[in-house]
Amino acid sequence: MAIKYLKKSPKTPSTDDSKTNEIVKGLLKEIEISKEEACIDLTKKFDNYDGEIVVSKERMEQISKELDQKTKDDIQFSHERVKKFAEAQLKNYGQDFEVELSPGLYAGQKLIPVNTAGCYIPGGRYAHIASAVMSVTTAKVAGVKNIIACSPPKKDTGAHPAIIYTANLCGADVFLNLGGVPGIAAMTNGLFKNPPADILVGPGNQFVAEAKRILFGKVGIDLFAGPTEIAVIADDDADSEMVAVDLVGQAEHGYNSPAWLYTTSKRLADEVMKRVPELIAELPELPRKSAEAAWRDYGEVILCDTDEEMATISDEYAPEHLEVQTKNLDWFHKRLKNYGSLFIGEETTVAYGDKCSGTNHILPTKGAGRYTGGLFVGKFIKTLSFQRMTKESTKSVGAACARISRYEGMEAHARTGDIRLRKYGFSN
Repeated sequence: MAIKYLKKSPKTPSTDDSKTNEIVKGLLKEIEISKEEACIDLTKKFDNYDGEIVVSKERMEQISKELDQKTKDDIQFSHERVKKFAEAQLKNYGQDFEVELSPGLYAGQKLIPVNTAGCYIPGGRYAHIASAVMSVTTAKVAGVKNIIACSPPKKDTGAHPAIIYTANLCGADVFLNLGGVPGIAAMTNGLFKNPPADILVGPGNQFVAEAKRILFGKVGIDLFAGPTEIAVIADDDADSEMVAVDLVGQAEHGYNSPAWLYTTSKRLADEVMKRVPELIAELPELPRKSAEAAWRDYGEVILCDTDEEMATISDEYAPEHLEVQTKNLDWFHKRLKNYGSLFIGEETTVAYGDKCSGTNHILPTKGAGRYTGGLFVGKFIKTLSFQRMTKESTKSVGAACARISRYEGMEAHARTGDIRLRKYGFSN
């Protein structure tokens, strides 16, 4: 039997998006300029509120005393179950599970791979073989059914042969000779007889990044990526030549690739600042031009007094790649919180992770390491929750749900509890 719509919606959830987008962009710009003053003025305008913004401890205590006990009990009921489920998710991270939250109330999660992944593989200035490995391999291991890869074509030859070979080896089902915005749009919209992508992954230039940003919501993305970054934490024990070489190693990515050094050693800082331009001058023309511009416009050397200061400034920057070349490696490994990938000791370097050592090189940039990690199998897997209940458990859950809903002013929500309480022979 064919699918038949008995009622078809004339609108979609995205119907009002364009108008909303323009309004929100204007408000965000206003707040960016006027900051707290704009927040206060807009709150007066939209909410007719002219009181304190930051709620005081005294106000919190007053509310706790004034709120009726039955409402507080219902809120506590909700809190206890959400907390217990969150604890079970943490304990069972990355696997299916089910737990009984209270008598007769069972909840759990299933891990299901997305159906289709689009893997963008850069191929402009360089042949990014490793990017094909990082994106396609990870999607394949995650269990994605359809993997579509694309890379910018060259005149007469199409995408770089090594990129096509790599994508095929790693498990891509389809390869498209498309780059930039056309590549991103084709995978998103299911063009060339392919299923539309559920998620887009892979690095790219600013046009690729912007296309992914604009399309986010219609399609999932790995992260909002910018130019590649490197930071090195180094003390007086570090090898200044090795530090300088590693900074240049990432600066060759592009004219806007930041390279940062945090150090407690003035001697090392001086040696690195002298050596970096010399190393750049020795490069072939293409990487030399990129590295010269990157170091000139985005390079920084920050002198600190203590290890703690180096760790603090590093966490503020949240660099994509972070090398630690100090005598106190274990301390930094435990202390550092914000980065895309960490390279501990001089024996390892960013290029190893970029190319072949095993960790993924598709990583957060522009400070995104404060809230996310890089590409991993979990990006391709949906963590989906479920619940099931006995009729007896409705006595407590249904009643609490109905009361909370009415307190919120959501009568239709409340009645979904009421009808079950009545059917199963309970009173609210």
